Amino acid sequence: MTRRPAIFFDRDGVVNVSPGAGYVLRAADFHLMPGIVEVLAWCRAQGFFTVLVTSQQGVGKGLMSHADLDAIHAQLQATLAPQRAAFDRIYSCTALAGQSTRRKPSPEMIFEAAADLPIDLPASALVGDHDRDIQMARNAGLAFAVRLAGENALGEPGDALVDSIPGVLAALQRWHRAQTEA
Repeated sequence: MTRRPAIFFDRDGVVNVSPGAGYVLRAADFHLMPGIVEVLAWCRAQGFFTVLVTSQQGVGKGLMSHADLDAIHAQLQATLAPQRAAFDRIYSCTALAGQSTRRKPSPEMIFEAAADLPIDLPASALVGDHDRDIQMARNAGLAFAVRLAGENALGEPGDALVDSIPGVLAALQRWHRAQTEA
């Protein structure tokens, strides 16, 4: 089976509007970031796998159930599918800090995706809005990491630091163009 690159996406603050210090606990409170559908559709049109890797410790804290989280992700996929932008896989770590080796910046969720799909990790990229996302990309040996600046303190700028979802798309397009021309 031929391996191909993936683009890994963090969820809150990248795919959906950040809930701030809290959690998105219900599907009704989940709102896509403006422009993210176009980014996902572009990734899929280029032949990239798209994979969501998200920490959702609201489940671990007992604020929501696994069923609530599954409902949010089912709604997300149903919204994205008609636009050819649905994720190939979604991986969530619901454990609290210190309770799981899957928590970011661990690359375990990325490695799980690579075990489930024929992903070429050294040719893949990640989009995140937190230092731990960029560290996760580095720990997994990914080729490129896009950091979306926002409400989180900036310590790890990634390979491209952008301030908007259109900036994410432009960074991914520049990176992809450089890869195909090399």
